Amino acid sequence: MLPEALLLLYELCVHRAGHVLGQWEAKNIPPYHGPNKMRDCYCTVNLDQEEVFRTKIVEKSLCPFYGEDFYCEIPRSFRHLSFYIFDRDVFRRDSSIGKVAVKKEDLQKYHGKDTWFPLQPVSADSEVQGKVHLELRLSEVITDSGCVSVCRVLECQGLPIVNGQCDPYAAVSLLGPSRSDAKKTKVKRKNNNPQFEEVFYFELSLFFVFRVDLWNASNLKFGDEFLGGVRVPLRVLGQAGVHDAWYFLQPRENGGKSVKVEELGSLRLNIVYTEDHVFPSEHYTPLRDLLLHSANVEPVSASAAHILGEVCREKQEAAIPLVRLFLHYGKIVPFISAIAHAEVNRTQDPNTIFRGNSLTSKCIDETMKLAGMHYLQVTLKPIIDEICADHKPCEIDPVKLKESENLDTNRENLRQYVDRIFNVITTSGVRCPTVMCDIFFSLRESAATRFQVDQDVRYTAVSSFIFLRFFAPAILSPNLFQLRPHHPVSSTLPTTNANFKESYMAAFYDYFNEQKYADAVKNRAQGRNRFGMKNFKKRWFRLTNHEFTYHKTKGEGALCSIPIENILAVERLEEESFKMKNMFQVIQPERALYIQANNCVEARDWIDILTKVSQCNRKRLSTYHPSAYLNGHWLCCKLSADAAPGCTPCTGGLPANIQLDVDGDRETERIYSLFSTYMSKLINMQEACGSKSVYDGPELEEYSSFVIDDPQETYKTLKLIVSAVQTLEQQHTKYKRDKFKKTKIGSQ
Repeated sequence: MLPEALLLLYELCVHRAGHVLGQWEAKNIPPYHGPNKMRDCYCTVNLDQEEVFRTKIVEKSLCPFYGEDFYCEIPRSFRHLSFYIFDRDVFRRDSSIGKVAVKKEDLQKYHGKDTWFPLQPVSADSEVQGKVHLELRLSEVITDSGCVSVCRVLECQGLPIVNGQCDPYAAVSLLGPSRSDAKKTKVKRKNNNPQFEEVFYFELSLFFVFRVDLWNASNLKFGDEFLGGVRVPLRVLGQAGVHDAWYFLQPRENGGKSVKVEELGSLRLNIVYTEDHVFPSEHYTPLRDLLLHSANVEPVSASAAHILGEVCREKQEAAIPLVRLFLHYGKIVPFISAIAHAEVNRTQDPNTIFRGNSLTSKCIDETMKLAGMHYLQVTLKPIIDEICADHKPCEIDPVKLKESENLDTNRENLRQYVDRIFNVITTSGVRCPTVMCDIFFSLRESAATRFQVDQDVRYTAVSSFIFLRFFAPAILSPNLFQLRPHHPVSSTLPTTNANFKESYMAAFYDYFNEQKYADAVKNRAQGRNRFGMKNFKKRWFRLTNHEFTYHKTKGEGALCSIPIENILAVERLEEESFKMKNMFQVIQPERALYIQANNCVEARDWIDILTKVSQCNRKRLSTYHPSAYLNGHWLCCKLSADAAPGCTPCTGGLPANIQLDVDGDRETERIYSLFSTYMSKLINMQEACGSKSVYDGPELEEYSSFVIDDPQETYKTLKLIVSAVQTLEQQHTKYKRDKFKKTKIGSQ
């Protein structure tokens, strides 16, 4: 079956990808040689040489534990996923201790496994990325010394940015019995995808080897930086006498210092890597239609979506692509309503309603995570930021109390914080996304109908999600919900124990067990000139739910303020506009603000959050210009009027006041991959349907794990699923076979 994936590459078949990294830990970091042997270490995640994430700093430790999760969609191709351990230095530049570099093709070997990787030495000569396009040929000219060969350096792609710049040039030389002097191309300033198109001539024999090195022209006293190189033997010319190919740049041989690997320590990582090979939309029509019809199937347990939850090893596996697919097509509310209604009818005790890890609970969790992220930001972030800034102790466990702390003071700090958090939650109903409100209304009605004697079940059915599974996890781990950059220290945020096994919690709970708090929960349950190249400056950006501002530095007054209601669209800006990567545009009525993010992941995050906060604006655009207006015309459509309507549709949105970057075809491909992985369970489920239809005795143990309310309807759906999966499997096999035949070594 297809490997799981990350890469974003559109052709006849599309590759999309993302990864999750969790529970980082290092051990046996080499100590300082001085009296203070401890280090202050942090870890970075890099796509090749581009940093996309940085952990917190763990101070005074040679075995730092980070325990941080990082998830991202990878919006470009890459060769290595790398992790660097740095030692913070307050006086000088932070020094690198070691690294772990995993080739893209090797990521599957470590998928979902806790793995200790030995740290490798970091050397400037080994830190390479990118590729070079060369053309070699034998000239028809023959001199007294022999043949003349021609080396044409055409272009490079994906060179690294070194110290904020890339001014590359190529040095070409001939290695053989007599070495030639290197010949150099012109320096291409501020361009990591340079077009050289320069030709060099050498006298040689076929025993020679061409050496092409890429360098970054530096003004520093330490000289130019090595970017990578290739060596190409002249025998590749063959009888045709011509060779045209792309080469990955390679590290310089023996570039690094001789270091024993075991002296650098090791790093523990859990890497989850997924890859989807996505066909054009029409390939998925049978399976997609089958899934989207699930809410209308009677009983819902016989639907394709419910069957996916039955065969997957973990309900979460099924919930993630199902929720994204149904959200994309605006069918999430009827689907969740149907499976929730069925689960409520199977529940015997109202106190256990939605308490298990069922498909319903996982789908609601995932919907809240996607649709409610901005809601969490505007509701909780201000108070959580304040708590973290105050540093007031909130520990009320007498055993853990520090000598300098007072129990009564800590209890009062905690009470005030919990009271304020409770208040902002119960008064935030007006900001709750429509899609979440509709789902909660459906849950309330199903629970009230099923348990008519219990008057509180309509509230507990909703509060079990909104409090326990939405707000509580965000408060306990704010870094996982983009509320804080790192996990706060343990005594900073208020925490409670729902079981009250500790006696010190019982008295604290009594304070909040008053009727006014119950009533609050019930009430909540109801209801200038355009920018040119010369204008680019480094600025500090700040986003609230009212305005988007930028400042000269953090803490200074705003240089510019854009009201959220003035944002008409937020879209990527083509690289051709300013020859700069990771750019996006915030489009306003009078102009567009062009912004360059620090890296590709940060650019995506800014686009996502700005789009979400401006989604409800009445005057949002339907089209935009993907390139800038420069030199009297739009670079994309060449129109000269600066007020000309956009030439490209804005990225699609969702109804119900949320905006998500969801690819419906990709989610259907992910579901196909899951069905394909669990094909044996689909077959077992078919057999279980047959057994239930003809056998009235006790249920066989091997079939007891499946929920089958109507064997005949379930069997019909299973048959359609298997047929759709087998058809897609044949198409994937054919595509891979055809691509293998067409792939030429040395092609881009």
